[in-house]
Amino acid sequence: MSSHVWCHGPMCHTYVTTDRVRGTKGSKVLRTRKIKWYDRDYPTFYQYFCSNGCYNDFANKYVEQVIRIAPRLEPLETRIEDPKKTEHETSWGHKWTHTEITKVDNETNVG
Repeated sequence: MSSHVWCHGPMCHTYVTTDRVRGTKGSKVLRTRKIKWYDRDYPTFYQYFCSNGCYNDFANKYVEQVIRIAPRLEPLETRIEDPKKTEHETSWGHKWTHTEITKVDNETNVG
């Protein structure tokens, strides 16, 4: 794989910044940003987008196509113990309730 990739943001080439200006005098263009490729153990959107804005542009434009790849037809669930509520009160009378929720056995998906 190349050591760089081009930003996948569909509007990247339209944003007016000096680092996007390319070309010779009289024929200048705004160009999509080049991103250094890092081979990582886990994928991240930073490998394909130069900014959160470009990522959001891509996500908003292609969200329906992406969801069609892996539709969610049922909800995911994580097993938990019964929540434990603890009442607290300060010395000047302020009261609040803290609810502790604990996952069971690192089991993340049920169903």
